[in-house]
Amino acid sequence: MIILQVNSPGTPVSLVLFFGTIGMLVLTIGLIVFIIFHQRKVIRYQMQLQHMEQEQQKVLLNASIRLQEEERQRIAADLHDDAGPLLATARLYLNENLVNLDKTTQLQSIYNAKQIIDDTIQLIRNISHSLMPPTLKNFGLESAVNDLFQKISGSGSMNASCRFHDYRERLHADQELIIFRVIQELVNNILKHSNASFIHLTQNLSGNKLYIRLHHDGRGITQADFDKLNKSSVNVGLGLKNIQSRLKLLHGRIYFEKDISQTYYKVTIEIPRLEEEPVAPQI
Repeated sequence: MIILQVNSPGTPVSLVLFFGTIGMLVLTIGLIVFIIFHQRKVIRYQMQLQHMEQEQQKVLLNASIRLQEEERQRIAADLHDDAGPLLATARLYLNENLVNLDKTTQLQSIYNAKQIIDDTIQLIRNISHSLMPPTLKNFGLESAVNDLFQKISGSGSMNASCRFHDYRERLHADQELIIFRVIQELVNNILKHSNASFIHLTQNLSGNKLYIRLHHDGRGITQADFDKLNKSSVNVGLGLKNIQSRLKLLHGRIYFEKDISQTYYKVTIEIPRLEEEPVAPQI
């Protein structure tokens, strides 16, 4: 006897639905697992970035503290080593025995004491000017930078020039002081280390940002060099860290690059025009 087995018409469709459902389930689970791992990876990356930013903030804070401490130590040394002995010498000329001396000796002692006091006044004035240049205070950043570059050119050590194109309105005094200190630091670095024959500074406004650019034809650094030195703990990067810690107060940035002609280096300072004064740093 022959038995015929007849498959139900719905069986192939059921298998397709079954395997399709399994496939969709596996795909869904795989997608969920991928999203979870991706989110964890993103979270780890964000935590690394946050940690790096915190470390960078510590570096900038330490640089700012060192900068202020160095400035205080320099002022203390100037007062102790220069002003102190001068005043002590003036006191010797104006001691209590002065009244017992003859008139000629008295006048000579008073004259000598006056000369020493005048020297002390000039010394203290120089210290004060180093903290806040009078040209900067009275006439603004453009005049102070022009004065700085004229002195450099006048020394004969380098051909220095600068030009401000869009500085019709002064910034706040604290902002101008910070920018001037940054320019001073950059110029000092160029004078000390670049062996350049010229340095030129320009100032421009673009939108709500102020740009200051320094060009020189000596040895310089690129942005990669700056990033490396800025992350370093050695003293060679201390001046650069001081620059960045100052610019941080103004929410500013600095860029180092070599011109496409490979003939000179360019340093660009980018600073937003702040509406409110930053906290005044005593540096």
